[in-house]
Amino acid sequence: MKKGFFAFILILITCFTLSAHAVAEKKEIKVLILPKIEIGTLDDNVPGEAEYFYHAYLEGGDVYEVAAQNKLYVKDGIAMIITSEGKTNAAISSMSVLTDPRFDFSNALILSVGCAGSAPETTVMGDVFISTAVFDYDLGHHADPRELTRESDVTWFHNPDYDSSSIIFLSKDLTDRVFELVKDIKLETTPVTRHYMATAFDNAEWATRDPVVMKGTTSSADNFFKGKYDLANCLYMTEHYNCPDPYVADDMEDIAIGVLLKRLGMLDRYVIVRGSVNMLLFVNGDTPESLWGDEISFKSDDNKEVSDIFPTGIKNIFEVGKVIIDAYLDGLLVL
Repeated sequence: MKKGFFAFILILITCFTLSAHAVAEKKEIKVLILPKIEIGTLDDNVPGEAEYFYHAYLEGGDVYEVAAQNKLYVKDGIAMIITSEGKTNAAISSMSVLTDPRFDFSNALILSVGCAGSAPETTVMGDVFISTAVFDYDLGHHADPRELTRESDVTWFHNPDYDSSSIIFLSKDLTDRVFELVKDIKLETTPVTRHYMATAFDNAEWATRDPVVMKGTTSSADNFFKGKYDLANCLYMTEHYNCPDPYVADDMEDIAIGVLLKRLGMLDRYVIVRGSVNMLLFVNGDTPESLWGDEISFKSDDNKEVSDIFPTGIKNIFEVGKVIIDAYLDGLLVL
């Protein structure tokens, strides 16, 4: 009886010891970087949203398989996972990492980075945006404009039942401090893109300026949209949701990551950096068929709107993201 009792106690002590050891062995993550797409591999010198960050922070580090069947790159407290496109992929990939028991994200900065389409009269291609609010373009009700009975380009109707996950407001204190760090970063553009903007918008002053870093409201849609109706919806939704800054850009993932972080109690550590690589209107004779036809992809050289600015826009995003990461690691940005 005594032997059995002591054996039981020994087993309990062993279990507690192993459990404490497992907790102690958790890798602390200081920054989690969330790009969405990459072109080819991370070391082929054809950068998508991840390659610059990989070379700057993660090359030569550890690689982990996570539940979402993606790879998590980790080195010196920095982690990165390429989530893949779309809200579903972004949510699954992010949750598989943030709930992985091997890692401790309790003090981590969560940095979403990626390219975007952006709004005319507010932005130019090459701009980089620090999001202060992001809404889900798809939650609510949408109608085909041919079936509306009202005189309006707005085809979206609000459903308040979805508000807990259709709109998030990022920490004003954090986004203000981040913006102060990056607002004066010099961004690049190209002669071809300057010409594209000038001809598309009749040499308007706003269209011919240099790209800059700005704060703004962004939207997340389930598709890569363009056109006056979608743009009208986004402008209306920004006003309807009382967003603090003008509408600037569209992506396909950030609301999903934001809702996840909200439910995990991490929303106050969320920073979104998006860069414009196309405009949200059809201009210069472009049509849906000419931009998105069967033989033309977003990354194709035949896509005359995106292909020229994409490499420059990706570098702009990295330059802004790097300042934020380094400031946090150096203690200049406190959560």
